Amino acid sequence: GVMLSIIEDAKRGRYLTVPGGPIIDWSEREVVEAAFAEMKRIALRTGSVFVRIRPQLVTSEPAKQIFKTYGCKSSPMHLHAELSSILDITRSEVELLAGVRKTTRHEIRKAQNIGIKIETSKDEKGIKDFYDLQIKTAKRQKFVPFSYSFFREQFKVFFEKDRAFLYTATFEGRLLAQAFIIFYGAEAVYHYGASTDEGRKYPGAYLLQWEAIKEAKQRGMKRYNFWGVAPEEERDHRFYGVSVFKRGFGGQDVSYLHAQDLVIDNFWYLINYVTETLRKKIRRV
Repeated sequence: GVMLSIIEDAKRGRYLTVPGGPIIDWSEREVVEAAFAEMKRIALRTGSVFVRIRPQLVTSEPAKQIFKTYGCKSSPMHLHAELSSILDITRSEVELLAGVRKTTRHEIRKAQNIGIKIETSKDEKGIKDFYDLQIKTAKRQKFVPFSYSFFREQFKVFFEKDRAFLYTATFEGRLLAQAFIIFYGAEAVYHYGASTDEGRKYPGAYLLQWEAIKEAKQRGMKRYNFWGVAPEEERDHRFYGVSVFKRGFGGQDVSYLHAQDLVIDNFWYLINYVTETLRKKIRRV
C-alpha cells in the first residue's frame, strides 16, 4: 500500500494528516492492521497528538466499522472534499450537453456566441498569475488558500507529465476565470478554480468547464470530478453558490467517508476537538 502522512504544526499541538489514504486493500484485515500500526508509529515518533485520516472510501456502514474497530473518532472537521459531484463522460458530447441544467447550457452557448476564449498553458508564469487570482478569490469567499510554494510544486509535477493544464477564460483580452484541471487515469479533476470580479458578469467559467470536459473525453477518460460541493440542503454554506454551479453540469453526488481521528494523546486531542468544533460553527463549513 501507499500512504502520504503530512505533519501539521498548530498551537494546540502537532498532528498528522493522511489525505486520500492509506491506499490499501481495505478488505484484507492484516493489511489494514499494518496500516494503522504504521500510522500510530509515525505519530509517536513525531510527537503528534492524533492522526486525521480521510480515506478514498465511499461512505458505508462497513467502512465506518473499520475505523471504529481501531478506536478512531469522527473528526470535528473535514479533511479535503468529502462530497463530490462526479460526471459520467462516457456518453457523447451531444448527450452530455443535453444532460446539463438548462441555465448552464444557456451560459455555455452564450459564452461561445459572444466570443469568450479558452486557452490552456503549463508555464510557471501562469502558475504565479493563477495564485495571485486565487488569493483574491480566497479573500472574497473567505477561505484560507495554500501557499505559493505548495501550488508551484504541485503544478510542476503534473505539468511535467502532461497530466494537467491551467485553463484560462478571457473576453476581449480581459481575464475572467482560471482553473487547474488534472487528467489522471480514468478521471479528470477540477482541482482549483478562481475568478475575477469581472468574471462574475460573464459566463467564462461555464465554457471553461465544458472545454475541460471535452478534453477529458478526447483522452478517453470516464469521469469528470468537479471535486467538493456543499450539501444541497445547506443553503447558508459559504460554498453553496459554487456548488450550484458545479451541479449544473449534471453530475451525481458521491459521499466519501468523513475524516476519522486516530487519537494518540487524549488530553490534547480534547482541546483540539473543542477548538475545531467552535471554529467550524464560526466559519460555517
